[in-house]
Amino acid sequence: MVIKVFLASSSGSTAIKKKQQDVVAFLEALKVDYTQLDIACNEENRMWMRQNVPEEKKPANGIPLPPQIFNEESYCGDYDTFFDAKEDNLVYSFLGLPPPPGSKQANAEEEQEEADDDREEEDLQSEEEEELRQLEEEEEAEVQEEEEEDLEEPQEEEAE
Repeated sequence: MVIKVFLASSSGSTAIKKKQQDVVAFLEALKVDYTQLDIACNEENRMWMRQNVPEEKKPANGIPLPPQIFNEESYCGDYDTFFDAKEDNLVYSFLGLPPPPGSKQANAEEEQEEADDDREEEDLQSEEEEELRQLEEEEEAEVQEEEEEDLEEPQEEEAE
């Protein structure tokens, strides 16, 4: 899977340039395989990007600005969603990639799985304890019934 980052090589906006540099630098730091696609020099890239950003993710004017990030054909998000994922240590999830072993995200997912496993184990243990408690109550009720029956039998014999 190749990450596609749509950029504008000749943007007049320093804010856009800074955002593009931030995305590229972070992907390089993570050693993520990605391709830069220029929308300023290539009309096909510009049209593909505009057509494939989901309607609900487009700004009010309908024209998404770079950087826009895709995993192959699947839309990941824009700079703001990338930044949020970066802040939450969820960049690999954002990109639709498995986190490498030892990464913060992999460790967090592993801890979550362990917590889920512990919860399942506790739930099973609670269910077993509940079943055992019910069985003990049933046995106790049966013993009481037998004792009551034993007490009633001699009284019946005395009456005869």
